Amino acid sequence: MITTNVIINRPIEKVWDAFSNPLHIIHWNFASPEWHCPAAKNDLQPGGLFSYTMAAKDGSMSFEFGGVYDRVELHKTITYTLGDGRKVQITFLLTEHGVEIEQKFDPESINPIEMQQAGWQSILNNFKEYTLRLEP
Repeated sequence: MITTNVIINRPIEKVWDAFSNPLHIIHWNFASPEWHCPAAKNDLQPGGLFSYTMAAKDGSMSFEFGGVYDRVELHKTITYTLGDGRKVQITFLLTEHGVEIEQKFDPESINPIEMQQAGWQSILNNFKEYTLRLEP
């Protein structure tokens, strides 16, 4: 599994909402400034589906990133299975410095592991920057 993480100095309720609410997801869910997330659907419960449209801003390409939730423990854990069968585990841990989010995910077989780790970390970094701009 590949691991990414960040620590965000905001209340867990704010972090959780920004991470799971489609109204927020569209503002941070992309790996580089050339991309954006024009649409997000999220049914955050076991068996619920999610789908995020990932698109190049120039319109040259887009794809759906989605799957089904396996486990959701409010303010603690989210696990899901992607459409291609890969597993993802996200933990939210309260620390003295804020909420630590750790993502572990199965790599895909097309791109180098380092590239996948960098892309997922970049998205998580965007999430942190967006969440810090929200009112505490």
